[in-house]
Amino acid sequence: MAIKLVPSSADRRLLDERRGTRAMMWIMAIMLFLTVLAGALGLATRSASSLLDRQLAGRLTVQILAPVEGERAREAAAALATLRAQPQVRHAAAVDRAALASLLRPWLGSDGADPDLPIPAMIDADLRVTDAAALAQVRGAVLAAAPSARIDRQESWMSPVADFMDMVTGLALALVLLMAAATAVVVILAARAGLETHNDTIEVLHMLGSTDIQVSRLFQRRIALDTLLGGALGAVLAGGVIVVVGSQLGLLGSDLLGGMTLATGDWIALALLPVAFALLATMAARVAIIAALSKIL
Repeated sequence: MAIKLVPSSADRRLLDERRGTRAMMWIMAIMLFLTVLAGALGLATRSASSLLDRQLAGRLTVQILAPVEGERAREAAAALATLRAQPQVRHAAAVDRAALASLLRPWLGSDGADPDLPIPAMIDADLRVTDAAALAQVRGAVLAAAPSARIDRQESWMSPVADFMDMVTGLALALVLLMAAATAVVVILAARAGLETHNDTIEVLHMLGSTDIQVSRLFQRRIALDTLLGGALGAVLAGGVIVVVGSQLGLLGSDLLGGMTLATGDWIALALLPVAFALLATMAARVAIIAALSKIL
């Protein structure tokens, strides 16, 4: 027997519509609004974290810490030549002193450009291979050429940021699951309230030969429709907020925040949330109503 999605006028009277209120629909709109925002936060943070991993994978920074300027220059040249000679290294380039002074200016002011300031020489390098063996071989070759060199993987500097972003992604997923559980609870309460309100009508339906399954379908259709309509409304409003926030992030000029974008698949997943919540509400209503009806009879 097919289940109609749109309830008839007789079906709609089974759930309370006094004063023209559609409390269930508005509750679902609010819950889906928050759920879609939480889901978008998790997906965007995951996207930014993946972009950060791709950008920093195999990136090395070599600092030459020799205290004497001449010795520091010789070691820097030797380290750069050694890096460029390594087959594991895709690219290596010295960082200009003026660029280093510019980076230090917020902390040192104009003193950052002082030629007598012992700023370490720095070299950026990209590895073709990112495994531990390749890194160890490159590290050993550089230290042999420049004993005062300090070699750091850039991803190690950003590991606290990556850990934080992973935590935000997990928190967003937990919020989506929590909202799904809250939706199921709200549906169960609404279904039970409808049963209590229309207990006399349900008894008449049973006397006329209606089964528990048939009665439960009346409630399911109404709850599914309210959840779907309210969820669609909340999802559309949340989508508008996401677009506005995304455009503002793009104006900040931050590579990290700019990487918090949603791919086509992410938008599809967010658009399917109202449908998923409607199915969840339908199943929760069915289980709750059948269980309640079995106790009545």
